Amino acid sequence: MPRDIYRGQLLLSWVVVLLVLQQADLGSALADEKVSISTAQKEKHDVRLHTVTSPYQAGETQIRVLLPRERKPEEKLKVLYVLPVEAGNGQRWGDPVAEIVKHDLHIQHHLICVFPTFSTLPWYADHPSDPTIRQESYFTNVVVPFVEQAYPADATPDGRLLVGFSKSGYGAYSLLLRHPELFSKAAAWDAPLMVAQPNQYGMGPIFGTQENFENYRVTSLLKNRAPLLQKTPRLILAGCGGFQEQHIAAHALMDELKIKHLYRDGPKREHSWNSGWLPEAVGLLLESP
Repeated sequence: MPRDIYRGQLLLSWVVVLLVLQQADLGSALADEKVSISTAQKEKHDVRLHTVTSPYQAGETQIRVLLPRERKPEEKLKVLYVLPVEAGNGQRWGDPVAEIVKHDLHIQHHLICVFPTFSTLPWYADHPSDPTIRQESYFTNVVVPFVEQAYPADATPDGRLLVGFSKSGYGAYSLLLRHPELFSKAAAWDAPLMVAQPNQYGMGPIFGTQENFENYRVTSLLKNRAPLLQKTPRLILAGCGGFQEQHIAAHALMDELKIKHLYRDGPKREHSWNSGWLPEAVGLLLESP
């Protein structure tokens, strides 16, 4: 066999082995389920794009990753998960990647910023009967483990931060409240945190039933998790646009439950990624402790 062909086959075999090992590292929950994640493709602003196929979502989804320009050897960086409010790459409510880049938040705060997509409207829940609408499981079992395996991420709770607005602000809260051992802080801006039924804002097709929604209902989760949230502020209410009454009510509920949190009641802004609220929200997430 010619030497170049042999070397090529040997290299290919190592690539296959590496991919298998990477797949195994994604977590035990994926042991019996097929997940495929592409190598990174470069986009503008040095964003790295990965294409994902998994049984958790219908069709292909994407994970975009934005790294700070410099880091020390062996340094592990905090990861900011910027949670989308639309299915796919929709930008009706603005462009979170452009907003992070505009303010150089990944550089200013020395963060890895991650932008996942979902095949259906993201409410960060698992549907009770449709296996292709498992948004929570996709995020916790695929997105987070992949980022920590493929990038220099701080793979501890302190290294995992969540930010979102509207439905993804709701998702940031529900993810932290359902997984307080996994995430350290969550910031929500202009989010309907007090909703009691999944009958608005496209919630029905994602939650499926009232019974399933109760598992993700933020008001109930706050009451259940209150003892874990009374020492340091892990939840941030970062201002509002159209959901001011819901934020005021959520703030009052957390005060009643003695949950430590950071609260901003303004200024009122346009309901969009690009209305100026994101820099303050990220800054609050990075405040000590």
